Amino acid sequence: MSSIYTVYAILAEPSVLSLVAGLMLSLMVGSFLNVVIYRLPVMMEREWEAMTASVDTSSSDGTDSEPFNLAVPASRCSHCGHWIRWYENIPVLSYLALRGKCSGCGERISLRYPSIELATGLLGAFIGWQFGLGLTGIAMLALTWVLIALTFIDIDHQLLPDRLTLPLIWLGLLLNTQGLFTSLEHAVIGAAAGYLVLWSVYWIFKLLTGKEGMGYGDFKLLAAIGAWGGFEVLPLTILLSSVVGVLLALVLMAAKRHKAANPLPFGPYLAIAGWIALIWGEQINAWYLGMLL
Repeated sequence: MSSIYTVYAILAEPSVLSLVAGLMLSLMVGSFLNVVIYRLPVMMEREWEAMTASVDTSSSDGTDSEPFNLAVPASRCSHCGHWIRWYENIPVLSYLALRGKCSGCGERISLRYPSIELATGLLGAFIGWQFGLGLTGIAMLALTWVLIALTFIDIDHQLLPDRLTLPLIWLGLLLNTQGLFTSLEHAVIGAAAGYLVLWSVYWIFKLLTGKEGMGYGDFKLLAAIGAWGGFEVLPLTILLSSVVGVLLALVLMAAKRHKAANPLPFGPYLAIAGWIALIWGEQINAWYLGMLL
């Protein structure tokens, strides 16, 4: 037990060791995030279909469909069905060793998989260097991993699953019972204000235009950010996410890759802006106020 405590005490301090540990741990988690990003929406769709579809016993063949969750079936090539061996699933390195191709059929493996692994690893390394891997650092790693999963799920499906956003809200509130990022009072107000701000914008926009400008998942994600950082991080989060969203939409429309009538997912901007606000919010606000004064 004393040796475990010693290792924890060493890793809890920001250092090269905590950087490397954050990198290695996050690389492995990044590989799992690829599974979550792909499978969680499919699992939700199947569950929804099972709940809404009528059961036709006359057409049942008495066989069960193949289990599909985050653990089974094992990963395989989408082109030829080749089962991915453990040594073909080492984050980033396996992709390089295979030269980006399936060992079974030679089809190209999407660059997105190693990119998510690498991005997760680098962010984990930064957190290890910035915070160490004590309670604060581990909490920031967990937040970062969930935000990455939410970002890419929203990009793919314009969906922010409650299975990720709601636990994030409760975890933020629980951590702040110990004042980890802000006081519990500020965290509770932040969660409520984060939800209500976007909820109000949603209904105002809908009453004026008859259209839905965003989804309820966006309300819950901003509530989660407020639960982690308190109401103080909300103005910067909303400002940064809105500016980046507008600029990206203008760039895409200028490049003729997006039409104004088509919705863009807002979750990725909230996730990135909230992450930035939680880490550098005080410095950014101080710089901005200094510019004004």
